[in-house]
This record gives sequence, structure tokens and C-alpha cells, in this order.
Amino acid sequence: MIGLFGIVVSLVLLMYLAYKGFSVIILAPVLALFAVIWSGMTHELLGFYSQVFMSGLGGYIIKYFPLFLLGAVFGKLMDDSGSARTIAIFFVERLGHHRAMLSIVISCAILTYGGVSLFVVGFAVFPIASALFKELGIPKRLIPAAIMLGALTFTMTALPGTPAIQNAIPMPYFKTDLYAAPVLGIIASIFMLITGMWWLNRRVEHSIKQGEGYGNHIEHHKEILTHLDPSLLIAMIPIVLVILSNLILSKVIFPSMDTSYLATAQFGHTNLNSVIGLWSIITALVIACIAIIVLNWKRINDIRDSIQNGVSSSFLPIFNTASEVGYGSVIASLAGFVILKDFLVGLAPSNPLVSEAILVNVLAGITGSASGGLSIALNTMGETYMNLAQDFGISPELMHRVASMASGSLDSLPHNGAVITIIALCGLTHKQSYYDMFVVAVIFPLLALIGVITLGTYFGSF
Repeated sequence: MIGLFGIVVSLVLLMYLAYKGFSVIILAPVLALFAVIWSGMTHELLGFYSQVFMSGLGGYIIKYFPLFLLGAVFGKLMDDSGSARTIAIFFVERLGHHRAMLSIVISCAILTYGGVSLFVVGFAVFPIASALFKELGIPKRLIPAAIMLGALTFTMTALPGTPAIQNAIPMPYFKTDLYAAPVLGIIASIFMLITGMWWLNRRVEHSIKQGEGYGNHIEHHKEILTHLDPSLLIAMIPIVLVILSNLILSKVIFPSMDTSYLATAQFGHTNLNSVIGLWSIITALVIACIAIIVLNWKRINDIRDSIQNGVSSSFLPIFNTASEVGYGSVIASLAGFVILKDFLVGLAPSNPLVSEAILVNVLAGITGSASGGLSIALNTMGETYMNLAQDFGISPELMHRVASMASGSLDSLPHNGAVITIIALCGLTHKQSYYDMFVVAVIFPLLALIGVITLGTYFGSF
């Protein structure tokens, strides 16, 4: 029981100190070893660090580094070519100023579903949203919620085929691909979009009645559009390539190939189902990056510099998440975790979907990271949930979709890095903006998750 108390204290400290701004790369090993000391294994401290923590960290980097790397390079190329900005402006102009909120949400959704990172989306969309909201007298404090709804809800965890890391992480554990439980994912996505838009439009109407207006703000963003930006067709081609090539590769090309060699010792005695999802999205992103360079050869000032900046920007995110995975590996190896594991599984002994959703949600909330919480949960309990799914006749695709969606709700608490980044980008504070962000990125995704679990329980995966 003392060991369990140490695990709980360690988790609480991880959440608190991360919120205070301490680096997870430092916090994770220190607090993991703190839990080891509480478990009475001080003499094994260095062994836990070098053999357990570092193995967990390294294993995650080996598996997912290409996704972080290519995603960051792709996003940087989309930004430097002006393609992201072109897409955002198109939807604002096409949907009209009277649908300002919807145009911003859809712009963010299209970009993130196409594989563009949140950071790039924010910088591309915020100047447009700022000018539009100011013109129409819509409060600036609602911009972060609009970006969150479009970029960090349904396109991150629910919409089938999304290349977001939160949709990729469950694949090796459940032998699935990015299109797991597609209809359930679409239903959840529609629910999140409709309810989120209902809330934001309601808030706009209320602010207009109160005569609030945009507010007095000093803006420091770059010019919205330049004559060098590509046409919509050129801008959309890489996005379409990511989506279509990923689908064709995962459903047609790779399954038709002879991959029997994967079963040999040289390739780790694995099989195609374990790697097809990662292979597909990695290849799709490579194709899309090449397409951007070819289509925008003269628009990108320095292609080498853009690629290098993209590469550099991928390091911190993956090491943050990998450190959290290393932390989870240590926690999972402690005796106290057995008690916690049995408790979580026992929360819904007849339905592992419920305990899986709770575990992922809680860990994502504690770490302030959807990918971090999801990685810790599946690294420690993925095999258990796969076995439970087989015992209860639950589709692995449904387990995948629930795990992915569960990572995208409580993760968006105030200490979440994306929340902090968006608020800072918009030049606002938590007090001004977080309430609406909480509603669209926590409450509605939770309700959507409950709906998917309910439908999946009664009707299975579809």
C-alpha cells in the first residue's frame, strides 16, 4: 500500500509541476525514481533508470519518431509555402463573414486532418480570425475555443484516417489502422462539431446582446496574405495526397505485398498487421512533403532551411512524450501498480471499454498530454486490454477508437501545452478564454466518448 501511495503522489506532482512549467523531460525520470524509492527499492534505483525508464523512452522514439519528424516537416513546408494560409482564407471567403465562427473551425479542421501541426495551424489561422472577428465585433476571447474545436477535438481523435499521433498510437497494440471503427468515429465527429458550433454561436449571440465587441487588443501578427501564396488547388494537393495515399496504401497496396519476411528473427517476428498503419502514414507524409516542394519550388524561400526548421521542431515534442512513456514503464513495473491495475479493470469488470476510457482520460489529464497519457496507458495496459477484448468479444477496432477518443478530453485541462500555446498565440489569458475552450474540448468530447462506448457496447464496431 505504501508503494501505491508513492505512485499517486508521483502522479500528482507530475501534474502540478508540469502546470508550473517544469520540463517533463526532467520531471519524468525524477518522479519515476521517486515512486521507486517509495516502493522500498532504493538499491535498484539506477537499474530502474537505465533498464526500465530508458528502454521505455527509447522504444517509443524508435516506433514513432518518423511520425513526429515528417509531421513537423510537412507542417513547416505548408506554412512556408503559404498553402496553409491559402486554405484558411478560402473557407473564410467561401462560407462568408456571417459564418465567421464556422469558417475558422472548418479551416482548422481541414488543415489538421491533412496532417498540419497545431502550431502551424494556429499561426496560419489566427491572423485571419483576428481580422474577421474584429470586423464583425465578435469577442477575441472566443478565437482559442474556435481553434481548439477545429484542430484538437474530432480531427485529432475521432475522424477515421486522421494522421494525428493520437490516432496512430493504438495501432500496434490492437493491430489496427487509422480507419478503425470508421462509422462510430464519424458519428462522434459530427456530434463534437455540431455541439461545439452550437455553443460557440450561442456565446457569440450573447456577447452581441451584451454589446461586448472584439475588445481592445494590440495585435502583433504577420500580414494575412501575400501575392506569392499558391492557388487553392496547389495548396490542397498535399492535403489530399496524405488522406488518399494513406487509405490506398493501408487498404490496397501493402496488403497485396508479400510481407512474410516480417516473421523472421531479423525483423522481430512480427506481422503486417502490427506495422501497416505506421507504414502507411509514414509513406503518405513523405509523398506529401515531396509534393509540396515540387509544387512550391519558387515560393519557399529556402527549402533546406524549411526542412531543417521542421526537423528541429520535432525533437522537443517527441522527447516530452517519450519521457512520459518511460515514466509509465517504471510505474507499471512497480508492485503498487498491480493494485491500481486491478482497481481500474474492476471499475467495469464486464466492459473493458469503460475502464480503458477512464484510464486513458485520467493519465491524459494528469500529464496534460493526449499522446503522453495514451502512450502511458497502452504501454502499461495495452496487452491487458487486448486480451480482455478477446475474452469479451470486443472488436480491437472499437478498443482503438475508444482509446484514441479518451485521450482527447481531459488532456485539455489548463496545464495542457496546446491550451497554453493557443492562448499565448492569441495574446490572451486563461481567465479570458479557457472557459469556452473547456466546454468544446473537454465536455463535448467526453459526451461523444460516452456515446461511442454505448453504441459500441450494444452494436459492436462499425
